[in-house]
Amino acid sequence: MTVPVWITPISMVVYTVLLMLLTEFMRRHYRTSMWVWVVSLVTIPLWIINIPGDDWFRWAKNLSVILPLIFAGLGRIAAVEQKDTPFWRLMRKRWVRWTLYGIVFCNIAEATLRDMQMGNMMNALAGFILCVTMPFGDKYWKYDTSSHGEILSYTVPMWNFLYTTWNACFVYAEGHEFFASTCCILAAAELYPIIMRRPELYITGRIYTLGAHLLLRSCFPLLFPTIMNSAAWFSPDVMYWWGMANGIIGIPFVFWYCYQLSSGKAPVTFRRGKARTAYIEGRANGTIDEYGDPVALPASGSSDGSAAKPPARPDEDAAPVAG
Repeated sequence: MTVPVWITPISMVVYTVLLMLLTEFMRRHYRTSMWVWVVSLVTIPLWIINIPGDDWFRWAKNLSVILPLIFAGLGRIAAVEQKDTPFWRLMRKRWVRWTLYGIVFCNIAEATLRDMQMGNMMNALAGFILCVTMPFGDKYWKYDTSSHGEILSYTVPMWNFLYTTWNACFVYAEGHEFFASTCCILAAAELYPIIMRRPELYITGRIYTLGAHLLLRSCFPLLFPTIMNSAAWFSPDVMYWWGMANGIIGIPFVFWYCYQLSSGKAPVTFRRGKARTAYIEGRANGTIDEYGDPVALPASGSSDGSAAKPPARPDEDAAPVAG
């Protein structure tokens, strides 16, 4: 089935807007968000029908996105509701942040391996650089406890840009007919934090748009090839030189990233806007530690003269906050 040429650009714009609206809904409704992904698992029979059994990448991508979205939802509930039970206290510890970091790391690594299989080695180099330069999970990943439990990740503009152009080049080579629809989810992830004026929401935009897109592809495999078929856009030369450019521009970024870490500037330079201001003020006032977690200030002492309780260690009792 063919559609008029004008359908493709219009459908791309509509799809991008819908993805941003979906991200905002998921951000605001942390409980509903988790249950949406739990319920999405009932579509696995459709995955079995529509995804070839030997397509390890598609299966790995689906499972490594949908299941972590459920895990991330549990972390959001733990951060907002502050339930005092062993399980929910466990879900407020720093290992949860490292797990989120590891999940994104693995998703990039999966595509990097696929790039290597396809011979797109310089784009694979860009993927490797993205893994190396992703901000660490303990200091630069948070759950915001003040409102909706958003996942906050303090990535820098260059990392976001390199991720976008690397992933676009990867899909351009790996799934030509899905390139146009992939541009939509990448654009939505870039535009959403800009519109919200909260750059730390980039990963939030990325994970929810990717999850929705993968579900649609797995359940309705002919949808995007019908209304946004971009197979004719593919050129081996474009793939080669695009991947080459991605690998080259990633190299100086590695040196910049390492300099920020070694100089001790990273906690400030990685944060932007209000998050940077809040971090600087919090450190100056002694209300947050180097990880950006709240410091439990000791009480002045009780009326009976008993000693104040020592402050709780952030990785044990204190929940991470924005900033």
